[in-house]
Amino acid sequence: MQYQYKTTGTCAQMIQFEIDDNGLIQDVQFMGGCNGNLKGISRLVKGRKASEVAELLKGTTCGPKPTSCPDQFARALEAAMAQA
Repeated sequence: MQYQYKTTGTCAQMIQFEIDDNGLIQDVQFMGGCNGNLKGISRLVKGRKASEVAELLKGTTCGPKPTSCPDQFARALEAAMAQA
């Protein structure tokens, strides 16, 4: 299933992603943010369990900010899993 998540407190404004019926992440696209870093994150998480990725990324900060693009992605994954 495809999801969209509007981020808060980060340079990226939106995250679009897909989780398959087995709970595996199939695609991730960040709109805005640090292009190279976010492409790298997208490649690293593809094919991994959404629950595992959410646990790994949750709580990641960016400089003095209380959140980050990876943290926002973890929150997006948790929201998507709660809907399923």
